[in-house]
Amino acid sequence: MTTVDASPAPGAALRFPTGFRWGTATAAYQIEGAAALDGRTPSIWDTFSRTPGKVLGGDTGDTATDHYHRMAEDVGLMSRLGVSDYRFSVAWPRVQPTGRGPAAQRGLDFYRRLVDALLEAGIRPVATLYHWDLPQELEDLGGWPHRDTAERFAEYAGLVAEALGDRVAGWTTLNEPWCAAFLGYASGVHAPGRTEPAAALRAAHHLNLAHGLGVRALRAALPRSAEVSLTLNLHAVRPLTDSAADLDAARRIDAVGNRIFLDPVFRGRLAPDLVRDTAALTDWSFVRDGDLAAASEPLDWLGVNYYSPTVVAAVEPAASDGEREPSPWPGAEEHVRFLPAPGPRTEMDWPVDPDGLYELLARLRDELPGVPLVITENGAAYADRVGPDGAVHDPERIAYLRGHLEAVHRAISDGADVRGYFVWSLLDNFEWSFGYSKRFGLVHVDFATRLRTPKDSAHWYADVIARGGLAL
Repeated sequence: MTTVDASPAPGAALRFPTGFRWGTATAAYQIEGAAALDGRTPSIWDTFSRTPGKVLGGDTGDTATDHYHRMAEDVGLMSRLGVSDYRFSVAWPRVQPTGRGPAAQRGLDFYRRLVDALLEAGIRPVATLYHWDLPQELEDLGGWPHRDTAERFAEYAGLVAEALGDRVAGWTTLNEPWCAAFLGYASGVHAPGRTEPAAALRAAHHLNLAHGLGVRALRAALPRSAEVSLTLNLHAVRPLTDSAADLDAARRIDAVGNRIFLDPVFRGRLAPDLVRDTAALTDWSFVRDGDLAAASEPLDWLGVNYYSPTVVAAVEPAASDGEREPSPWPGAEEHVRFLPAPGPRTEMDWPVDPDGLYELLARLRDELPGVPLVITENGAAYADRVGPDGAVHDPERIAYLRGHLEAVHRAISDGADVRGYFVWSLLDNFEWSFGYSKRFGLVHVDFATRLRTPKDSAHWYADVIARGGLAL
């Protein structure tokens, strides 16, 4: 991203730097629908959502918000918001239905139309190549625990870059590989629904490898001016007390939640304490010579997704007995308990805590000097309804977004190089294992008619963008 300066925008009480990128974000499976149209084949989320008991209410993304057919309308909504950037994801099984071989041109044509519409509206496209919709055929061959999947991802990245690289300047390889690895292969609450801790650790490594190989494929196909990034859902981990045991619990979660990606990608190494913590599960022999060098290809910026902090304490010995539910924290689950943070909560039962975002940005400022940051997801779910006046009043979301933007502004003032902020999400959508029961959107979607209604938060965000900051 271009370097920003500190020139103030008129009419704003908290002014963001000139050139700050104001955006919003979505994911293909959550909005597109058209699950079997134009050659698209099933992804792991198609299979998972159609498996009884996996998704609340038996919901699937077969139709979602029907963005595939309403794309022009949705770009119009973004244009009225005044966003400078739109972060979307490309559906791998729409572009490369079997996960290997030539691209499906009908699938690419949809993204060509989307990108053209965005550019015509003056909106910068930011394409994410993987937001969890692995082609089912690749999962049948082993999925992310299988090394070949990383190589297939690099091939796919090259195909998309060759098709869209002349018009898309911003690229992200992976979205939240922690969720893909540990919710998908350890706890099983996300697709593909496996509960194999050792496989989850292999998946995490192969996602890091896929990222690095994907960066190389993108650099080979894109103009030199293109920006390449990775998006991580980093955990703002807090020990309950400053006792040695609680501090060690926080260390364990930081290792398997954060440093399992930060260390390979930015330091070309595995965290030694992570290797020790997981020694009973794996010897990490699947990490081959050259893998960590590949994973640490230079990036133009790091995407940061944040929703709430993680508060942990040590497990008391008596509490460590008995059978546990499958955990997304291999190597830590027997030693750590999670506690609710204080304060108000969203419909996801997540605490509202903007300080956690500030803490993350300050940490990254100190640990990754010279790496620009972009908030690629931040938002909240609330029980939004269209009122008798035809409007959707969501003051809680406005308060949430304002508080987190204040935290971003404070971080910038304290030296963090934050270049942009993307609200999650543009639209109410298919919220993974929660189906259509949780609404994150700036725009309300009636899931029976697919009617779009901008919420009060959309109008508020448009005002923030127009001002270049937060009004009093």
